[in-house]
Amino acid sequence: MSSAAMNIAKMIDMLPESEQLFAEEFVKRLVLAWDPDFTKVTPEEVEKIKEAEASGFISEDEIDWNDLEKYAES
Repeated sequence: MSSAAMNIAKMIDMLPESEQLFAEEFVKRLVLAWDPDFTKVTPEEVEKIKEAEASGFISEDEIDWNDLEKYAES
């Protein structure tokens, strides 16, 4: 979690519960306005994806779902 996200969480935690709920709804609306389909990735997620792909990541399209036994380690 970024330091900005941690600071926001700390500040929200200081609020009364009713204001925390308001802040939660506001953040939900903010995120949905930014990415209504939850399809965008953050810079941190881009790096994790690159690392996964470089580490021998296998695309779902490359998997034979009818014969998963062939992927089992001996």
